[in-house]
Amino acid sequence: MRTRCCFSPKKTFMPCRLLILISGNGSNLQALIDACADGRVDGQIIGVISNVPDAFGLQRAARAGIVTAVVDHRQFENRSAFDQALLATMQSFDADLIVLAGFMRILGDNLVNAYSGRMLNIHPSLLPRYPGLKTHQKALANGDKEHGVTIHFVTAELDGGPLIAQARCPILPEDDEASLAKKVHELEHQLYPLVVQWFASDRLHCQNNQAFLDKQLLMEPVQC
Repeated sequence: MRTRCCFSPKKTFMPCRLLILISGNGSNLQALIDACADGRVDGQIIGVISNVPDAFGLQRAARAGIVTAVVDHRQFENRSAFDQALLATMQSFDADLIVLAGFMRILGDNLVNAYSGRMLNIHPSLLPRYPGLKTHQKALANGDKEHGVTIHFVTAELDGGPLIAQARCPILPEDDEASLAKKVHELEHQLYPLVVQWFASDRLHCQNNQAFLDKQLLMEPVQC
């Protein structure tokens, strides 16, 4: 039986300091900007970092008055050097939670460990199915009946951290990669603010590489 989303009355907390990492369009960033603005997330986006200098998400952040920074991975001779520079930039923001929102670089162990239990990622598949890239293509090629999105805590294992929540959509006979991607994006924009709010309101924790919601161990991701 699937665990279902549970909601509690809105409480008063100090705003959670959110640092968002992006590489591209920033549609999930925009969903979080909107959710913070209208009170669905008890958080403040204190910064946006991109590894791509012309990522459109940087414009979204600037329009919202959010401080931005660029750490261009192409300017470093290896991943270790990039990770060191990125970590230094991240630490300068003093964030409570790191939110990867379409950040398309694999992070090294040292950086991930520095934010253990305080870094979330969103992945366009129903993990553990289809980690990595081309998830829509794989779901279609395998004849899956449903597809979706997963949010998880980040660990050193690619797309392998403790699962928190999922949202699903049917795959219809007429679906192609573009239509499936559109469905999944719509799910992402609803699910990510919800899970960030769980963390911001102190309902969501990660301990010993396990996810807990309302002090209950998540044996499987919450289905929303």
